[in-house]
Amino acid sequence: MAGRRGRYYPAITPDILLRAYSIGLFPMAESADDPEIFWVEPEMRGIIPLDDFHVPKSLSKTIRKAPFEIRFDNAFDEVMGLCAEPAPDRTSTWINGTIRQLYGELHRMGHAHSVEAWDGDALVGGLYGVSLGAAFFGESMFSRRTDASKICLVHLVERLRGNGFQLLDTQFTTDHLKTFGAVDIPKEEYLILLRAAVDFPHLPF
Repeated sequence: MAGRRGRYYPAITPDILLRAYSIGLFPMAESADDPEIFWVEPEMRGIIPLDDFHVPKSLSKTIRKAPFEIRFDNAFDEVMGLCAEPAPDRTSTWINGTIRQLYGELHRMGHAHSVEAWDGDALVGGLYGVSLGAAFFGESMFSRRTDASKICLVHLVERLRGNGFQLLDTQFTTDHLKTFGAVDIPKEEYLILLRAAVDFPHLPF
């Protein structure tokens, strides 16, 4: 993992966490079972330029069929819990109990949000992240049905655009995110975009 990181011991608060986001840091844990967290500051930062967001044609066809009901902030804690569970493509996650508690508090403060895909009464996909000023910091996503998390990402971008957000931070890029237009930019360039976004009045999600 490229970038500086430092071990952090328990006195972190939601306000400290927001301050960390505002200067380009975010927390992770070694594993879900590790109670400690550390700060990460990548030298190359992943973002999705909101003006260059791309929806693959096959996914556009799926979205038109409306296979899921999309909800916002209906089940934030459940989304975090499912993001923390092992999946076929990941045997463990970095979301530990400390992180779940802190982001739950951010959610109740209006700074952490979820996008959810529902199939009837079943939560089958979702993502969550943090909003600060005109920036949204994507944290994690999960999927229990084909394309569920991808569809949530599309709805996230639609909402961010509609509400005037300027920055969608993905922390790192993956081949999956690159199909939507995600790019890596140097830390120095990222910090310029970040400062402009967090200096903006806090936008509604």
